Amino acid sequence: MKVFQLNSIVVRKILKCGVLLLLFILPFNSFAAKNNLVDTADTSKNKTLIGIASFYSNKFNGRKTASGQLFSQKKMTAACNKLPLGTKVKVVNLQNNESVELIINDRLHHKNRRLIDVSLVAAKKLGFYQKGTTKVKVIVLQTAQN
Repeated sequence: MKVFQLNSIVVRKILKCGVLLLLFILPFNSFAAKNNLVDTADTSKNKTLIGIASFYSNKFNGRKTASGQLFSQKKMTAACNKLPLGTKVKVVNLQNNESVELIINDRLHHKNRRLIDVSLVAAKKLGFYQKGTTKVKVIVLQTAQN
């Protein structure tokens, strides 16, 4: 009888660990689906991502980007954690269908859930400067390797 009790205790602990593991993994899966997290290895031409865009704060103007270039609010550049540096993308504002072509030359903070951060001039051309953020479609036009 003691063996049976030991086995049932072990089984309960295993089940408890399994449930805890599922509770830990499921929120990340729904977060990934909701925020369009993708595998950055697949960045083939015409790949499309959908997510939230914002624009850079003025405090970053003149600072070095992840690519080593100096950031300028007047250039058509963007920060994105999902695509390689040097990738050329077309960003389409899904609210008004305005679009711009940008070069990815920087990274977002690792805790930032947004898909892309664009320069001030790009935000104005996309028509969301006053609003601050908008839902966008990002289409890969040319990867850095091409």
